[in-house]
Amino acid sequence: MDSKQFAALLNEDRRFPPPAEFAARANVADESLYEQAARDREGFWAAQAERLHWFRRWDKVLEWNPPFAQWFLGGKLNVAYNCLDRHLQTHTRTKAAIIWEGEPGDERVLTYLDLHREVCRFANVLRQMGVGKGDRVTIYLPMIPEAAVAMLACTRIGAIHSVVFGGFSAESLRDRINDSRSKVVVTADGGWRRGNIIRMKQIVNEAVVDCASVEKVIVVKRIGHESLVEHGWHPGRDHWYHTLMRNAPVTCPVEEMDAEDPLFILYTSGSTGKPKGVLHTTGGYLTQVAATTKYVFDLKDEDVYWCSADIGWITGHSYVIYGPLANGATTLMYEGAPDYPDRGRIWEIIQKYRVNIFYTAPTLIRSFMRWGEGWPSKYDLSSLRLLGTVGEPINPEAWMWYHKHIGGERCPIVDTWWQTETGAIMATPLPGVVHTKPGSTTRPFPGIEMAVVNEEGQEVPPGAGGYLVVKSPWPSMLRTVWGDPDRYVSTYFGRFGHQVYFTGDGAKRDEDGYYWIIGRVDDVINVSGHRIGTMEVESALVDHPLVAEAAVIGRSHAVKGQAITAFVTLKEGRRGTPDLVDELKQHVVTKIGALARPEEIYFAADLPKTRSGKIMRRLLRDIAEGRALGDTTTLADPNVVAQLRQQYESQEAG
Repeated sequence: MDSKQFAALLNEDRRFPPPAEFAARANVADESLYEQAARDREGFWAAQAERLHWFRRWDKVLEWNPPFAQWFLGGKLNVAYNCLDRHLQTHTRTKAAIIWEGEPGDERVLTYLDLHREVCRFANVLRQMGVGKGDRVTIYLPMIPEAAVAMLACTRIGAIHSVVFGGFSAESLRDRINDSRSKVVVTADGGWRRGNIIRMKQIVNEAVVDCASVEKVIVVKRIGHESLVEHGWHPGRDHWYHTLMRNAPVTCPVEEMDAEDPLFILYTSGSTGKPKGVLHTTGGYLTQVAATTKYVFDLKDEDVYWCSADIGWITGHSYVIYGPLANGATTLMYEGAPDYPDRGRIWEIIQKYRVNIFYTAPTLIRSFMRWGEGWPSKYDLSSLRLLGTVGEPINPEAWMWYHKHIGGERCPIVDTWWQTETGAIMATPLPGVVHTKPGSTTRPFPGIEMAVVNEEGQEVPPGAGGYLVVKSPWPSMLRTVWGDPDRYVSTYFGRFGHQVYFTGDGAKRDEDGYYWIIGRVDDVINVSGHRIGTMEVESALVDHPLVAEAAVIGRSHAVKGQAITAFVTLKEGRRGTPDLVDELKQHVVTKIGALARPEEIYFAADLPKTRSGKIMRRLLRDIAEGRALGDTTTLADPNVVAQLRQQYESQEAG
C-alpha cells in the first residue's frame, strides 16, 4: 500500500432503500435533478436561483477566476426580503416562522408577520445607531428569537453580521470583534445552560475594553436580574434592546444587495493564532442553502423542522435560520442543554411540538446511546418522518441506533457532509431517491463535483482512501478569508492547484460511487507508515455492544511513529476492566484489521466536547502527550478535561 494514502479499512454492506410511502410523496422521487445538473451545471444552479426573489436578474451565472468565484453577477436581491417579505403575500404570513422554547420551559411563537415586524424594528434601531451597508455587527447571544431578529435585521440593511458562539470567552470574543472591526455588539444580560446563568454582558464588558471600533452595545433582557448588568453599564454606549425597540418604526425598506455583496463573516471554531473569518456573500449562498433545505430535508408546508445546532455555528446560520425561512418553513429553536432537566428533554420537545424533521450531530446521538433507549421510549416520536446528521462522520452503529430507536425504522436518514467554508450541504442522500448505507454520506448534491485524490492530486480507485476535494466552484462557497485573501488561497487552494478546493478531510469512494468521510487529515494517525483515519477505529469500537462512544488519537511512539490511543465511554451501568480492554482491542482487529489495533484503551466517564457536540481530540492528544492544555473556552463542560487527565494519569500509574 502506498504509505502516502489513507488506509480505508471499514466495510459496511447494509443498505436501506427509501421507504415506499416516503418516496411516493418526496420532493425528489427520481434521478432528474442529478441528470439536469450533470447535463448543465450552471443551468441547474440558475434554476435553483429562480426560486428566490430578485430585484434584478443576473447577467451571468458564474465567473471563475481560480481560485476566486463570483455567482449571479449583476443580480440584485435581499436575504431578509426572501426570508420574510415575499411570504407576507401568501398564507404563510400567519404561519409560525419560529417556535422557541427556553431552557426553563418558557415558550414563544413568532409568525412570519410577527418576525417581519420585529426585524424591521431592529433594522431601524441599527440604522439609528449609524449602521449602514457594509458595516459589521457582532452578535453574541444565546439561542433566543432575538438572535434570528438581529441576523435578519443586518441583512435587511446590508450590514455584515458576525455571530460569535455564546460559549466563547472574552478573549476569543475580543479577537473576533477586532478582526471584523465591528461597530455594534448585540448581546444579552445572560443565558441559561443546565440551570446556570452564563453572564454574557459581563463577558462583553471585558472584551470591548480593547475594542476601539465598538460604538454601541445593545443588551437583550433574557434573565432579568439587575445584578447581571449593574456593574459595567456604560451610559451612552450600552442600551437595552427592549427600550430601543419600543419606539422603533415597524416598517423598514430593504437594501437591494448585489449577489456578491458580503452577507456574513463566521470565524471557524478551534482556530489558533489570528482568527480565520470565513466570508460568505449573498446570492450564491442563499441559492444553495434554500435548495438544499428543500430537497435534502424533503420540506413540506406543514412540517415542523428542528435543527438542534446553535446559531453560533454555520449549521445554525444555514439550517436554523436562512434555509428554513427562505422556504417559508416552521423552524424550532431550543435554548438549553439536551439533558436538562433530564435526559428526556429532546424527546419531550419532539413530542410536544410534533416535530417532523430532526437534524442533529452524531456526537449527541452517541450520548443518547450511552443514556439508553429507555429515555426516547417514554415519548411519542411518531410525528418524525425524516432524520438528519451533521458535523462529523457518523459511526454505522450510531446510525443504526438512530434509525431504530428514534426513527422507528421508518424514517430515512440524511447523513450530510459540508463545512463552514462550503456554506451549505455538499454531499448527502436525497431521501426519496438514494439508497443509504450506515456511515456513508452517499452522493454529492446535484451540481457538486467531488473526488478523492492521492498526494499528487490524481483520483484514487474505488475503495482506496485519499484526500477529499471539490473540483469546481459551487454557489455557497466562501469567497475569501476576511481581510486576508492570501490565507484563503494558501489554505484552501494551495495543495492541488487553484482549480481544486482542498477540504482538509480524508475520504474513500466505494464501488457504488458513495463517499465515506474518514475524518480530518489533521486527525489521521500514522502507524508504521500507514495513514489511518480516526473515524474508522472509532466506528469499530462503537460497534462493540458495551461501548457508547469512542475518541481515537495518535500518541508518539518510538518504533511506530504513532500508536493508536482510544478513550472509550461505556453504556450506562457498565464498568471498564482489563479483560474488556483486551476484548475491545481484539474487536477492532476482527472488525477492521490488525493494523488498527489500539495500543492503549482508557475508559472515560465522558469526552471533551464543544457545546455544538464535537469531540475535541486536540485536548485528548494534549492529555496523552502530557502537554499543557490548549483553549478550552468552547467546551460544554470544562470539568471533563480535568477529570480525564486525572483518570489518564492514574491508569498510567496503575
